[in-house]
Amino acid sequence: QVQLVESGGGLVQAGGSLRLSCAASGRTSSIYARGWFRQAPGKEREFVAAISWSGRTTYYVDSVKDRFTISRDDAKNTVYLQMNSLKPEDTAVYYCAADSSLRLLSRQLDEYDYWGQGTQVTVSS
Repeated sequence: QVQLVESGGGLVQAGGSLRLSCAASGRTSSIYARGWFRQAPGKEREFVAAISWSGRTTYYVDSVKDRFTISRDDAKNTVYLQMNSLKPEDTAVYYCAADSSLRLLSRQLDEYDYWGQGTQVTVSS
């Protein structure tokens, strides 16, 4: 089993920055791609960003391109989401996820097997 724990959420003013972290523990050798998703009140969970096992490929939802950056430090089993120029519409609970299959990088929620408990990000206007 793999456990994922997010940290770094909080309250920030529009235009500000936050860095989320997601630390993996347990059988970390069994996970490959890592992703971030978010869920705003009353909305479905949506894809935000993903990074391949090698770190060479990244995907972003259009609304965060050029503002968010996903990265990974495999020595620490940790994935990061640097969020800049935050907007009120970025307000959501952010979840990290891990894929236990070695396959093409995915934006699909149901292709990730392990999930963290989520961290709240609130952006005030």
